[in-house]
Amino acid sequence: MAAKLGTHSGSPRGRGDSNDLDVTHEINVTPFIDVMLVLLIIFMVAAPLATVDIGVDLPATAAEPAPRPDKPVFVTVKPDLTVAVGEDTMARDGLAAALAAATHGRKDERIYLRADKAVSYGDLMEVMNTLRNAGYLKVALVGLDGRS
Repeated sequence: MAAKLGTHSGSPRGRGDSNDLDVTHEINVTPFIDVMLVLLIIFMVAAPLATVDIGVDLPATAAEPAPRPDKPVFVTVKPDLTVAVGEDTMARDGLAAALAAATHGRKDERIYLRADKAVSYGDLMEVMNTLRNAGYLKVALVGLDGRS
């Protein structure tokens, strides 16, 4: 017999050799993880760029307005950034006290907020934050009726 004892038929080396390397059938996932991390970084950088500064011209509403209470409380932000509750102009510091007087202390009453076109979004948000900090969470923004 030409083959040695203890050898695998078709293999030139015997199984008993200490120099044999065992064949492993495991997948090396390190390159896969590297590729996935690179893709994650690319998407993290590219996603915010896809949503930057989209110019939108919003249409006027044609919906019927919701019914208003008999005596609504209007907070007005004027172009010079002064604030008025009803017809009384005041500093922003006195807004919470004036609202408490106008709503008779009812914090669940809806406040109608209107602002001039010249008022920046940041200034309007400051007034809304003042309303929220005073406990008035129901705020309705007032705009022009765009229905024909």
